[in-house]
Order: sequence, then C-alpha cells, then structure tokens
Amino acid sequence: MQFQQTIKQKIVCTGIGIHSGRPARVVINPAPANSGLTFVRTDLPGRPIIPARSSRVVDSSMATTLGIKDAYVSTVEHLLAALAGLGIDNARIEVAGPEVPIVDGSAAPFVSWLKQAGIKVLRWPRASFHIQKPLEVVQGDKWIRVEPASQPRVTYAIDFPHPCIGRQQYAYQVQLNSFARQIAPARTFGFLRDVQRLQANGLALGGSLDNAIVLDDHGVLNPDGLRFADEFVRHKILDLIGDLALLGWPVLGHIRVFKGSHALHQQFMQALLEQQQTWRLSIPEIQPTWRPYQQLPRRVRIAMA
Repeated sequence: MQFQQTIKQKIVCTGIGIHSGRPARVVINPAPANSGLTFVRTDLPGRPIIPARSSRVVDSSMATTLGIKDAYVSTVEHLLAALAGLGIDNARIEVAGPEVPIVDGSAAPFVSWLKQAGIKVLRWPRASFHIQKPLEVVQGDKWIRVEPASQPRVTYAIDFPHPCIGRQQYAYQVQLNSFARQIAPARTFGFLRDVQRLQANGLALGGSLDNAIVLDDHGVLNPDGLRFADEFVRHKILDLIGDLALLGWPVLGHIRVFKGSHALHQQFMQALLEQQQTWRLSIPEIQPTWRPYQQLPRRVRIAMA
C-alpha cells in the first residue's frame, strides 16, 4: 500500500495481564498521519507518552516492554502485530496499567476489534525500508538475516526438543489479506515447568490454558488442541511482525530467522538502523497539489533529498 492508515473510530480492548493476573484495558484511538504508534499510560501522573519505537525497548527477555523514565508498558507485541498486520501506521493507544491484555494469547482478538473500528486511509505516503544489501545478526546458534526481495517475505524456523514441536519452518508472504487467517490466530506457548517456576516468583499469574498453549513433557495440555499443526512457528512470526513494527516503517525484503526471540529481533532492528548502507527509505511519489514537499516530515524530506 502507498498510503498510511489509521482506524476510523476508537475501540476498547479488555482482558487480563499475563503477569499480574489483573484486569487490563486499552483504548485504541485514531491518530493523524506521521504520528506513528504511541502508548499513553493514562493511570500515571502527567499521562506519559511512550513511542512505539525500538529505541524505547527496555526489556525483551520474555516479552517486549517499552518504557520512558519511570513509565513502561509490557507485552505489546501481539497488539503491534495486529496493527502492522492490518497496515495501520498511526494510532494512540491508551493503557490503564503496565500491561496490554493478553486476551487469548494471539493477535486474533485485536484484529477483530480493529476491523470493527474500521480502517481509514490517510493521504500521506507510507515509506518502507527497501533492503539493498544482506544483513545478518548471529547469536550463538541463533540468527536472523534479511536479503533484497521484490516482495516482503518471512521464513522462520524453530527447533525445540519436544515431541509436539521439534523442527518447524513456515514461509509467509506478507500480505494484508492473509495475516488474519494465517498468522493472527497463532497463540503464545510455554512449558508447564516454566509456567510453574514463573508463578512461584510472582510472574505469569494470569497465564492459563485460555490464553496460551501449555505443554508438559509429553504433549499439549489444552483440551481443544492446536489451531494449526505448526502453530508454534506461526506464533514466532507473529512476534516478529509485532517487534518489527517498532521500526516505524515496514521492511521490503526477505527476512529469514532461525531460533529467534524478542531479544534477537531487537538486536536485528538495532543493526538495521545502524547500518544504513543496507537499505534505502523508499517513498511513493506524491501529488504536490494536495501534499506539498515542505509539509512532509523532516525524516521523509531528508530521505527524498
């Protein structure tokens, strides 16, 4: 798509926080072009604003947490994946607490709410990171790389020593009409022994079979089983899409990942932004009669110069 988008009307999303186990609520509001995605902690004095940018990541160990000074909001990746997957560039997300609701552990509920709100096309161009040269980030036996491609693609592989997972790989052609069907319903997953350990330490108090796939040493504990035979690797792609939304613009290239994580995704974004010779900022041609060059954001004007 050539133009930026937002939603037509505000929506309210509710659920529980995965770590606190307490009610969590977000209100997603329309936002003007070039404002990007921002979180607002409405429960804190001054209502601090946290831009959804990779530079604001303060923790990526178990989920992606954004912060500025003493304000933070955690588990943002599923909501960001839904926004990016539907091509929504601009939104003001009001959060009445430190967590985004986990809902069912996937991005599907957020996609449904966003579609109900409706999507509005804004008459401003959407830029993209057009990959010119390969870039790779390696962390032990894990790696992520991006290569030039005519269409955005993701090929993700995971390898877990568990009979229900093992080695899985999924190739996803990034398209707005396929995200809701192929990627959004895939739920987060965890192992029973890890969940028990986290809960003993006051974390994952909201985790349950209603919002995650839970596995013991032998199989899946969820009574309804899996939504996809390869739901595990699909969810990793969901996490990647949500994390990459923190770049601000989509990536036009082929991203390949092996045994990725939020931390590895974050390292990749930092490397991409630092190594500017590997990409160019691609911006669709504009119609000066309704959007003069001088009114473009400074970062866009610099890229066009």
